[in-house]
Amino acid sequence: MATNEIQENALNNMGVDKTPFAASMLFPLFRATLWGLTGYFAAAWITALLFHTVIVNPLPATVGYVVGLICWLMGSGVWEGWIRRAFGGKEAPTYTGIERYFRFGPDSKSTAVRYVVLNIVTFFLAGMAAMAIRIELLTPDSTSWWLSEIQYNQTFGIHGLMMLLGVVASAIVGGVGYYLIPLMLGTRNVVFPKLLGLSWWLLPPATFAVFMSPTIGGFQTGWWGYPPLAQNSGSGIVWYVLGAATILFASLLGAINIAGTMVYMRAKGMSLGRVPIFVWGLFAAATILVVESPATYTGALMDLSDMIAGSHFYTGPTGHPLAYLDQFWFLFHPEVYVFILPAFAIWLEILPAAAKRPLFARGWAIAGLVGVSMLGAMLGVHHYFTAVSDARMPIFMTITETVSIPTGFIYLSAIGTIWGGRLRINAAVLLVLMAMMNFLIGGLTGIFNADVPADLQLHNTYWVIAHFHYTMLGGVIFSWIAALYWWFPKVTGRKINEFWGKFHAWWFFVFFNCTFFPMFIAGIEGMNRRIAIYLPYLHDINLFMSISSFFLGAGFLIPLANLLYSWRYGPKAEANPWGSNGLEWQIKSPTPYVPYPAGTEPEVVGPNDNYAAEAKEPVIWVPTPSK
Repeated sequence: MATNEIQENALNNMGVDKTPFAASMLFPLFRATLWGLTGYFAAAWITALLFHTVIVNPLPATVGYVVGLICWLMGSGVWEGWIRRAFGGKEAPTYTGIERYFRFGPDSKSTAVRYVVLNIVTFFLAGMAAMAIRIELLTPDSTSWWLSEIQYNQTFGIHGLMMLLGVVASAIVGGVGYYLIPLMLGTRNVVFPKLLGLSWWLLPPATFAVFMSPTIGGFQTGWWGYPPLAQNSGSGIVWYVLGAATILFASLLGAINIAGTMVYMRAKGMSLGRVPIFVWGLFAAATILVVESPATYTGALMDLSDMIAGSHFYTGPTGHPLAYLDQFWFLFHPEVYVFILPAFAIWLEILPAAAKRPLFARGWAIAGLVGVSMLGAMLGVHHYFTAVSDARMPIFMTITETVSIPTGFIYLSAIGTIWGGRLRINAAVLLVLMAMMNFLIGGLTGIFNADVPADLQLHNTYWVIAHFHYTMLGGVIFSWIAALYWWFPKVTGRKINEFWGKFHAWWFFVFFNCTFFPMFIAGIEGMNRRIAIYLPYLHDINLFMSISSFFLGAGFLIPLANLLYSWRYGPKAEANPWGSNGLEWQIKSPTPYVPYPAGTEPEVVGPNDNYAAEAKEPVIWVPTPSK
């Protein structure tokens, strides 16, 4: 098995520190916050003085963000844990106890746990923005006691951007994927563990900036940042651009690790045909990010340059606003597949273990994941059929509709796996089945968005909102919670409460559909999206959707309470509570700091999802060869 320097140190020089939690362990977080805020205000004020302006204007806000981000990273431990060594200094020791969760370090498992925590916090903050939107839409007219039209625009822009980039983009890939990919591949860490650690520490300042953008003027563009509206939108747009670009760059660092770890760090005997299906889903998503994210965050920075440097990439007499759409959607529709491909793979990872049947048509399932990744990279233009030439429409309509073919491979694999089997329905499996149903509705309704004549009618209506939420909230978030429940024993050594897990699954499913299915009807009836004021004949359906959304939002407190309570008091789980063949379940639970001890390593002799009665064990343990 491939090893790297971090693994060697972990094996040879590190014992696991079992010191109990102490407040002093939070020092790197406090230091990073202090340094980041000090760096921001100092840089912003100096820039404002030099250019005779105020600190909330775009240029001081931009300089302050960049300096504050660097100071935050240095305070988090990046200086002593990584950079100081490049200047001849001594690198700080690698922490193996609880304190590793609160400072920069190379441990992929603690990085993944931080992702889960940040995703949950961001989800609830962005969800509160969604509740504010639905309160506003309780009445057809703008309510002065709640949100003005300007505040409404800021709110739905923050909600959209943070739900997408702050939650959905990293919920499965980051919190679940970064924890499991080394364990599933039989390695002790990812290929570039410090880059992976850096990817998380980039996120809190970016998230904070987007949420705080109204304090410096907000932005009116929604989550898209389209010029020329962006240049006339308020100074908060610079925090939108910088926050989005930072999060995309962090995603790129994670994608490089996923691809590199799968290619170079597989266990002995693990051919590509034996790589776990969840890793294939992560790899398919990572290829999209590696290829396409640079174009989009470069476009965001070019948009920023138009605002603060007077360039004219997208504005002015030489600018081309439609070029921004090409760069933006070059990633942001394929980004949908970055979100959903790992969710598909979670279905195909959980269902064989729950049904105790081999994964049906495994090769076709892998082809489906890779096929969606390849075709999905070429179809962003359907988001703006109303703004492109007639010659482009049939091309991108055809490509968009073709992506349903490899998606069908994945569904057939999932259905074939459980067909005729005895499926053990626990909370995680129930959520997977519900996610499959939700995404099926989202996918079928997406055909109308891909079809040019239908799209010209449905464009910018609530039909699009319903379709998108059925794929993202109904497909990805259902699958994310299923993954948290399924692998919870691997991280904590305890099980969640199954009654409350299933109760929430049904609560979630019922009120999700009550909230979003009527949006298809509202869209057909002419309800435009992105507006705070609508015609009175749409009041009743909006009232029903708003009340349903309040129940839906309140229901998310159930899994939060379940996870927190089970973390401390849940029933202790055996090492392999689901009887899974996955390599990650063949070691202790919770996962030790060094998952595969010195002297032994796994050798893979078969796929991990073959549960046929005559199938042999997929993993054997062999002595580590001496060097």
